[in-house]
This record gives sequence, C-alpha cells and structure tokens, in this order.
Amino acid sequence: MRVYVPTTLKDLSAAHPGGVLEPGTAYAVTPALREWYVSDDLEELEYAALNRAALSSLRMLAADPQAPRRRVVVAVEVADSAVSPFPGDEYQDQATLGRVVLAGPVRLAKAAAVHADDTDPDVLADVAAAVAAVAAADAGDQDAQFTVDGAEDHELLWFATQEIAALLG
Repeated sequence: MRVYVPTTLKDLSAAHPGGVLEPGTAYAVTPALREWYVSDDLEELEYAALNRAALSSLRMLAADPQAPRRRVVVAVEVADSAVSPFPGDEYQDQATLGRVVLAGPVRLAKAAAVHADDTDPDVLADVAAAVAAVAAADAGDQDAQFTVDGAEDHELLWFATQEIAALLG
C-alpha cells in the first residue's frame, strides 16, 4: 500500500542522516476515501490522499514557526499490515478521510518519492499565507479557507529519494 507521510523540510532534514522518519499520521487510499470520491481510479484516489497529506504538512508548518514554508510529503510503499485506520475519525469529516496510523518509522531508503513545494516566490508567498490562515480555516472562516485553497492550487513537485540532499540544501 502506498502511504503519504506529511512532514516539513526541517523534520526531513533531521531524519535524513539516519534515514528514518518518525511519522505521526499518514494518508492512504482507505475505504472511506474511496467511498467519498466514488471512484475506482487508483491514481485519482492516491492524488486525493497526497493532497490530504499536503494539508497536514501545512498544519505542521503552522505549529513550527522555524520550519521553511514549503509543504513536504514522503510517499512510501508499506505492507498492508503496517497500516491501520486512525482511531475514531475515519468517517467524521472530509478532512480526515484517508488518515491512517503506521506501525513504525518510515525508512527513507524505501520511499518511492518526496513531494515538495516549488521555490518560486509566488508559491512560497501563497504557502506562507496559508500557514498563517490554516487555523482560522479549520475553525470555519471562509476567507481563511480561500487563502488555504490558494496554496492547494500549487502542485507539489516530485523528487526522487536520491534528490533529498539537494532538496534540503
């Protein structure tokens, strides 16, 4: 199963030397995500899980003022047995669809790819604005949600695991 682990550049940098990222939560194609999207297209469903992980990365950035303002998601293949539903929230709301718990740490050598925001100044400005607005958006503020959606309009770039050092540089 492919899972998408949200993180930050700061946390990825700390994990890179040892090659192990300690995940909090991750996102995957779960039955609830499938049901909500009413789709059998695995690529489309994985893209939805990736976007949910990117939003989670945005929340991580909001919690860490020292982290560079770029969303980061590590995509990794794990055994189905290493994934379990996040307790109690699988069907609570759209924002939690696809959230899962991993049985252990993510080995960066096993990652399929790393996805991160571009360094384009417009992208960075939109992400920084979204970081400042995400708490208000989560509380229901429509203007703040518009700002968060502005960051979500930017596609994350794909990086091979061999490019992690350059991404961090």
